[in-house]
Amino acid sequence: MDVAAKSNARAAPQTPAKRPKLAAVPAPSANHDGTFDRLVYERVRLGIMSALAVREELTFNELKSLFDVSDGNLSAHARKLEEAKYLSCTKSFEQRRPRTVYRLTALGKSALNRYLDHVEAVIKATRRT
Repeated sequence: MDVAAKSNARAAPQTPAKRPKLAAVPAPSANHDGTFDRLVYERVRLGIMSALAVREELTFNELKSLFDVSDGNLSAHARKLEEAKYLSCTKSFEQRRPRTVYRLTALGKSALNRYLDHVEAVIKATRRT
């Protein structure tokens, strides 16, 4: 058998495996500008928003210890949420030490609720099957 014949024998078409039927999940709602908001889905950002949903405010150090992340990692995630207007950030000094406090904005609460609604819809659709 020549090389081309061996190659063709290995590449013989196989019948496709039958895919499992997936539960129908309603499309997630759009964010404030009409596009789907994937910003909330990242683990640390979701954690920050969830923590601030149950506490009025948290400091940078409190968030850092909650999620066991580096300063740079937390700062980058918080900045993305700030740029989206999901968080407000207040910087001050307390006994000559910098103090950064974060709060969830109304827009951030709305984005978090949309995320939670989507997760609930996925859970309900999955349990129906």
